[in-house]
Amino acid sequence: MAIVRYVLAALKPGVDREAYERYEREVDYVVASRLKSIVSYRTHRLTGVVGQLGGGPWDYLERIEITDRAAYDAEIATLGKELIDELYEKYLDRSKTRSIWTVLVDP
Repeated sequence: MAIVRYVLAALKPGVDREAYERYEREVDYVVASRLKSIVSYRTHRLTGVVGQLGGGPWDYLERIEITDRAAYDAEIATLGKELIDELYEKYLDRSKTRSIWTVLVDP
């Protein structure tokens, strides 16, 4: 059973997109690769949204596939805490962040 968390995120006003994406490549992807509960992690820049979604607009969508939600929550609370704090301090607008938890419907 694949568990996937999608995160809709918006940059803080004035944050340079290239600086954030560099941070994603050089720091966030590296930390995520060290967490045992994460199977795969990728950030996607949104280029368009059809229809209306309340709470946006957002700039990015993260896809985080994990092995176990409790294990993931524990790792994020400890090993990922500094990273999350830095993301919201420097780059992301916490008030716009939305998290969606899913379980794959097998074909």
